[in-house]
Amino acid sequence: MKMFVTERRQAIMELLHDKKRLTVKELATEIGVSEATLRADLNKMEMDGLLTRTHGGAVLREETDNDTSFSVREKKNKEEKTKISERALEQITEKQCILLDASSTALELARLIKNEPMRLTVVTSGVLTALELKDNPNITVIMIGGVVTNGSTSIEGTLGLDILNHVNIDIMFTSGNGFSLESGLTDFNLYEVELKKQLVKKANKLVSIVDSSKIGVNSSSAFATIDEIDILITDKPIPIEFAEKLAQNNVHVITAAE
Repeated sequence: MKMFVTERRQAIMELLHDKKRLTVKELATEIGVSEATLRADLNKMEMDGLLTRTHGGAVLREETDNDTSFSVREKKNKEEKTKISERALEQITEKQCILLDASSTALELARLIKNEPMRLTVVTSGVLTALELKDNPNITVIMIGGVVTNGSTSIEGTLGLDILNHVNIDIMFTSGNGFSLESGLTDFNLYEVELKKQLVKKANKLVSIVDSSKIGVNSSSAFATIDEIDILITDKPIPIEFAEKLAQNNVHVITAAE
């Protein structure tokens, strides 16, 4: 069966996370596509910052730069994520129904929401986010059903989407592994991306909460285009050309440092 580019690159990332280092020959055997195709994939993935090319293959980038495990992502740029979350909190008003994805930035936002006196309904695909909010009596937490994979803190797959037919999502807060003009919001986990695509369609307003290290970066798979995003909240001023293009697409930019 022919694999799509995104599926192939997701498979490459999963194999690399498992084995840390692979040759093109090994990848060709595992994935069943030509070495020429894989070389092109690896070159593009290196440009996107996902891996480092070696003679005859590839290795994962240094763990501090590119580990996709939640524990590493949560610790990375924590101060920036807190500032972004403080500005994101300003977008929320009493009695709204909001959706938080399973990102580490959304978890940071949940920690702030937990201490607010507002009555809210929070729908989430994040296991840790749901646990963070469950003890606040003013907050109704709705967990999206689906598959929790080994080592994951997020729901994957679209099994539980029916629940969204019974709620009206005022705002979705979402992050990604990258945010670019060409692709919009992108992430490395193909299965989580499929769920996020469906969540984006259900939200009346989409707020992207990404720190500046992800601006201009592409990951393997896109889940929200620029024209689907209403607000970008980030921690530092973005390049002027980037900001102008976002303005042309009616994306309002909020810089947390301001």
